[in-house]
Amino acid sequence: MTPTIPDASARQYTGGPSSVPGRGGNRSNRSRKPGLSDVEAEIAGLIDRSTQELRLAWRKLHRTEPPLGISRDLLIRSLAYDLQQRADGSPNLALRRRLRTLAAASERGARSVEPGVVLKAGSTLVRQWRGHTHAILVREDGFEYEGERYRSLTVIAERITGAHWSGPRFFDVTKRARSSVLAETTA
Repeated sequence: MTPTIPDASARQYTGGPSSVPGRGGNRSNRSRKPGLSDVEAEIAGLIDRSTQELRLAWRKLHRTEPPLGISRDLLIRSLAYDLQQRADGSPNLALRRRLRTLAAASERGARSVEPGVVLKAGSTLVRQWRGHTHAILVREDGFEYEGERYRSLTVIAERITGAHWSGPRFFDVTKRARSSVLAETTA
């Protein structure tokens, strides 16, 4: 009688597909290339896996079936992206917002997109309007005005003026205004 092995790694020798990407997936038993990190080795191992193993890895990771008709190549690319994201962390909010902006501009058919002015979190924007001074705190996830959070300067500008205004223009943070301020400081 053979004793049972409580070690979970013993399952990889059962012949069944591995449920975790990169674990036991090197089916050709090639040794790992020197100089590759663990994540790079896992990604390289995805190519050696069967489509069924890739679909199983997708199900484990996303807790749902992969989209119908997704190609093997796209499965590999998506799993590789997920492995990189798990290792390096996901993109920060500012980068995701910028990517959404670029995607929306691309859908509209824009040929180029100006980056605009990037405001640093922790900065304070001050604007005087009709005898009142308004201070806006730039946060990582938007803006704060009078204790409330907003996702855009335009909404704050509309609240202050009661009319539609471009937020960046109202608070004078347009690219043109920034370059004129820089020109004045260097002169």
